[in-house]
Amino acid sequence: MATTDLQGAAAPADPTDASARPADPARRGYGALWASVPRELGFLILTMPIAIIGLSVLSTVFFAGLGMVAIFIGIFLMVAAFFIARGFGTLELIRLRWAGRPEIRQPDWSRDGREQGFWRATFTPFVDGHYWLYVLHTMVINPIVSIVSWSLTIVWTSVALAGTTGWIWQGFVPDGDRTLWLNEWLIDRLVPGNDFSYDVVAGERVFEFVLGVVFLLTLPFVLRGLTVLHDVIARGVLGRWRSEALEREVASLAASRGAAVQAEDTSLRRLERDIHDGPQQRLVRLQMDLATIERRLEQDPDAAKSLVGEARDTAREALDELRALSRGFAPPLLQDRGLASALASLAARSPVPVEFEDRLSADAPLPAAIERNVYFVAAELLTNAAKHAEATAIRLRIATRDAGPAGHWLDLWVTDNGRGGAALAPGHGLAGLDERVRGLQGQLVVDSPEGGPTVVGAHVPFVPATTA
Repeated sequence: MATTDLQGAAAPADPTDASARPADPARRGYGALWASVPRELGFLILTMPIAIIGLSVLSTVFFAGLGMVAIFIGIFLMVAAFFIARGFGTLELIRLRWAGRPEIRQPDWSRDGREQGFWRATFTPFVDGHYWLYVLHTMVINPIVSIVSWSLTIVWTSVALAGTTGWIWQGFVPDGDRTLWLNEWLIDRLVPGNDFSYDVVAGERVFEFVLGVVFLLTLPFVLRGLTVLHDVIARGVLGRWRSEALEREVASLAASRGAAVQAEDTSLRRLERDIHDGPQQRLVRLQMDLATIERRLEQDPDAAKSLVGEARDTAREALDELRALSRGFAPPLLQDRGLASALASLAARSPVPVEFEDRLSADAPLPAAIERNVYFVAAELLTNAAKHAEATAIRLRIATRDAGPAGHWLDLWVTDNGRGGAALAPGHGLAGLDERVRGLQGQLVVDSPEGGPTVVGAHVPFVPATTA
């Protein structure tokens, strides 16, 4: 659900929100099979012509390159053949998706920067197994399978259409000296020695109609089966390997861990700098004032009394600064009463009025690490809105949702009516928040046009904490 800011502008919808996704259009049952017949028929009818073209073009270029590899130009012809095979394989995946099949994820051709640079892009296909599989599919597998599937499609469709409509047009086609009638032949095989007397022409029309109805009723199943056959082959030969998905996941986890460590290091360095420049300097001054008071207490009580007042002011200022800095740490309230209470307290302490909306679900308790990090994010966003946005009102919204297969998500929205212009620029505060959220495998969304309003959403996946 989109959040609305204080000035009535619609905030960007959560890209991971299951409720914002279109409903699954797939329908079940025999009617759903018929609904997909036009797309599957179009896919199968075009399969063999495309396969034959791919075989002709690819075999010409590939074997020409193989024959001239000794004179160096053959290497480039083979590279061209690899990319031709990749093009025909990609076309097959696109056609399958158009036919209604689930998307098959293509190989990550540029993984690890393997296609960067002329020479690397030239020789990469020779060592990449995906290119060889695409060549095998275009030059061998697809032509063979497409001949079978195309023939069955043509035969089944022709019998279904001719049988169900033949009673309309066959009367205009002369039979000539036709001697073989299928219905008569079938009856003779089923009932040997019969002496049935009937009109074989009418019987032929009835037999063809019944046969056409049977083929027509089974046509959706045949087309679906042949399309699934192509899908299974493409998924195994043209799709991404499971090992690649594991590599990407490991790389993503490593990057997220690095981002989280960097975000923590940045936060600690900023806290160290703030303590050094603020409370530490005031405490040093307080120590000096106390030493001066100790020296003057007997000699000049009036001056000492004046210094006591100054020391008291210094101590109060240092305490205020420490309280402000302590907001960067998880408060005891967060550990004792949870994220909602901690955010409510955070909103109450804000110098800008904050409207807090709590939509946390009790059915999915949050892990402590998620609560702590989301609290830090919320504190930083409220501080930015108060210090830099010139806002007069802020809305803070926290919610959890079950996104089905996507798991559970925690959504934090901070909306202010300030001057806008916030961006995820390197070196700025929001960039640090983005690193922290990405470290949690989440996503930070920023919508802040010039003149405002500013809407920032942090979306973090989580596994509900188990309760004893």
